Amino acid sequence: MESRDTYGVRPLFRLLTDNGFLAVCSEAKGLLDLKTSMSAPAKITPFPPGHFEVFDLKLTGKVESVQMDRFHCCTEEPKHAAYNNLECLGTGFELETVKSNIRILFEDAVKKRLMAHRRIGCLLSGGLDSSLVAATLVKLAKEEQLPYPIQTFSIGAEDSPDVAAARKVAAHIGSEHHEVNFTPEEGIRALEDVIIHLESYDITTLRASVGMYLISKYIREKTDSVVIFSGEGSDELTQGYIYFHKAPSPKAAAEDSVRLLKELYLFDVLRADRTTAAHGLEVRVPFLDHRFTAYYLSLPEEMRVPKDGVEKHLLREAFKGLKLIPDEILWRRKEAFSDGMTSMKKSWYTSLQEHIESEVNDSQLEKANTQFSFNPPTTKEGFFIRQIFEKHYPDRCEWTPYYWMPRWIKATDPSARTLSIYKPDEDQLSH
Repeated sequence: MESRDTYGVRPLFRLLTDNGFLAVCSEAKGLLDLKTSMSAPAKITPFPPGHFEVFDLKLTGKVESVQMDRFHCCTEEPKHAAYNNLECLGTGFELETVKSNIRILFEDAVKKRLMAHRRIGCLLSGGLDSSLVAATLVKLAKEEQLPYPIQTFSIGAEDSPDVAAARKVAAHIGSEHHEVNFTPEEGIRALEDVIIHLESYDITTLRASVGMYLISKYIREKTDSVVIFSGEGSDELTQGYIYFHKAPSPKAAAEDSVRLLKELYLFDVLRADRTTAAHGLEVRVPFLDHRFTAYYLSLPEEMRVPKDGVEKHLLREAFKGLKLIPDEILWRRKEAFSDGMTSMKKSWYTSLQEHIESEVNDSQLEKANTQFSFNPPTTKEGFFIRQIFEKHYPDRCEWTPYYWMPRWIKATDPSARTLSIYKPDEDQLSH
């Protein structure tokens, strides 16, 4: 048995009892109702990405695990790279060579995922990552003479900075664009369904999942696109989170980038898979292409850190001047999806806090440590989410080993809008 898509978007869960009963499923909930001879509920664990497990199958039909080992890591070039000869790749770390290689490998990553028997679309948040994916996808679709225009999709409130930016990108690349209206009330109504699909109570994952769940619902109900491209993985790979500005050294930043990639299956990859699969869609993520990630992580640590106050500086430089996407989008400081899809005046984060304030009182939060001994919530939002999770998945809190939080800064909430180093979208840097 091996993980289904290393650092990609297909999770796998495993149940193995002490007496050798084995079951696997892409969703943990598929293993919950299995009956075993064990008196206590069998433990269900996520299968680690990039690993394989060998079993000895007994005559009784039971199994014994005899080997668990890793076959791939995001820092290693995949074996199949030897069979995909990109002759124009340069050697060495001279800046122009690196920029050219990034462009070549990224386009190759999109092209690999272009094959589909069903219509292809792309999520477009108006940030650098999704815009590069969408623009490259449209370019390659024209070269491959696909018999339909690429559809792009954005979601947000009427004055959402993401929606406005996505509209500019769609007009620039010539996609068939769809805008999905998002209201906090609709998001709040979807919360419980999203938690059920996610099988997680991580706060930042849930906030972002609501928007992605609703836009996936729209795609399924209103269009004929089934294969959906997304910009997932770029923040982790290219040090795109705002907190990377506070990294104590390039080495620390590089190490945290690898950590984030290795933990993607617990957070963003989990979100991307569950919110799209909930509506029968297949998501594809070029930024997590094995060859692309291995190359990017092989670059000198100093080359990858934020420069001149800009996250993903190297990635932006690689596509500078090509007019693949509008210049203002190339240099746009993109905030988290869960923040950017809502109004600058009042975010999804704020609306959610207001709703939860009416649902959870101070006394309940004070007892959280007693009620939830593992990963006890420290905020009313965390308590509210955890209650819903436990309602559907009692005693399965280990599925979320810890809460996602930014590093190197004093943060009590994962939302970028709560951080002192956050700058509004309008305060863009000039290039």
